[in-house]
Amino acid sequence: MIGQEQATGVIGREVYDSDGDKIGTVGQVWADAAGRPAWASVRTGFFGVNESLVPLQVARMQGDRLTVPFDKGTVKDAPNVDADVDEPLSSAEVADLYRHYGLSWEDTERGQHGGYGDATASYGDTAYQASAGHDTSGPNTDDAMTRSEERLNVGTERQQAGTARLRKYVVTEHEQVTVPVQREEVRLEREPITDANIGKALDGPAISEEEHEVTLHAERPVVDTETVPVERVRLGKETVTDTETVGGEVRKERIEADLPDEGRRDLN
Repeated sequence: MIGQEQATGVIGREVYDSDGDKIGTVGQVWADAAGRPAWASVRTGFFGVNESLVPLQVARMQGDRLTVPFDKGTVKDAPNVDADVDEPLSSAEVADLYRHYGLSWEDTERGQHGGYGDATASYGDTAYQASAGHDTSGPNTDDAMTRSEERLNVGTERQQAGTARLRKYVVTEHEQVTVPVQREEVRLEREPITDANIGKALDGPAISEEEHEVTLHAERPVVDTETVPVERVRLGKETVTDTETVGGEVRKERIEADLPDEGRRDLN
């Protein structure tokens, strides 16, 4: 028999009949009024939403598969449920299942005490779906829903932004410089005859004609050029940090819940 601790573990397991043929996979699990796992729905095909029900009280786990003591045809012809409707089994549905599989209350009692032929609660009991839940939009995985979202991954790439160069060329400019220059000028000097110069004054003929000249000198500016080093210029690089704002479109999943007596709630 399948105990409460195994109820959620059978969801998604492959189901095999008494001849060892695969019937399908477990979709959902229902519990009886006492909370014991009672029924499991079996997906027997790729199309449609209806799933056949098999009694878990007469099933057992063999390795990673669920085995039931019925042939494949019996299971496929069993009363089924709409997999998209999350509702408890009615008393009438439970009664139909008992009749289809030929089960009785005595079978249930033997199963609860360790026998292989256990069934479920009496005809009047109502079977409820186990708390594990099920996926209505795809295959069952577990009892939780994963919410994902996209994130912006921002980085930098290095690219050429421009080129700097040094170029040397020649220009001609006019400069003026003030230069001091010297020149000689003639100055007429007279001195009276004194005892100190009387000898030179009487040296020579008494009356004669003479000439005397003095050479005058003057400086003039001379312009020339020479090349001298003035400074050294080079190109250097430094890194500066700026900030830029970038943006992009990202997709995010949102989850909303439809809860009894509360209506629809956004969980984000």
